[in-house]
Amino acid sequence: MLTLASKLKRDDGLKGSRTSATASDSTRRVSVRDRLLVKEVAELEANLPCTCKVHFPDPNKLHCFQLTVTPDEGYYQGGKFQFETEVPDAYNMVPPKVKCLTRIWHPNITETGDICLSLLREHSIDGTGWAPTRTLKDVVWGLNSLFTEDFRNKVEDYIKRYAR
Repeated sequence: MLTLASKLKRDDGLKGSRTSATASDSTRRVSVRDRLLVKEVAELEANLPCTCKVHFPDPNKLHCFQLTVTPDEGYYQGGKFQFETEVPDAYNMVPPKVKCLTRIWHPNITETGDICLSLLREHSIDGTGWAPTRTLKDVVWGLNSLFTEDFRNKVEDYIKRYAR
């Protein structure tokens, strides 16, 4: 699955022998984003919530993947919600771009699929926005939490508190 990982290992093995020309060496360079993604995808797959599945349409492009969330509790139980994630070149200094592909009524998802989740914001007022210490695992768990019973309770508490 992680064919990019084998490429990274092969490139690391070639670092010791600098016999090739610098032009061909530059074609083998792998971006910082891709190096991070190899590690993060392996960690993500090992710690994926049971209600989530990750699909990579092209195993050589770890920066584009789809996430499916199938909640097993709450209002959205039995539903199947698709998200498309694209990790920009400036990752991990900027958050991934996530879009909901499934039409849904949800207080945190717009009609066009934009998602209101503080950890997906580059700059957040409450200080819980994106930080370089966050990973794809945080994004997946954050999206999954939008459909859990705990989230519903928080929304109900918010409505009780501020809808007077």
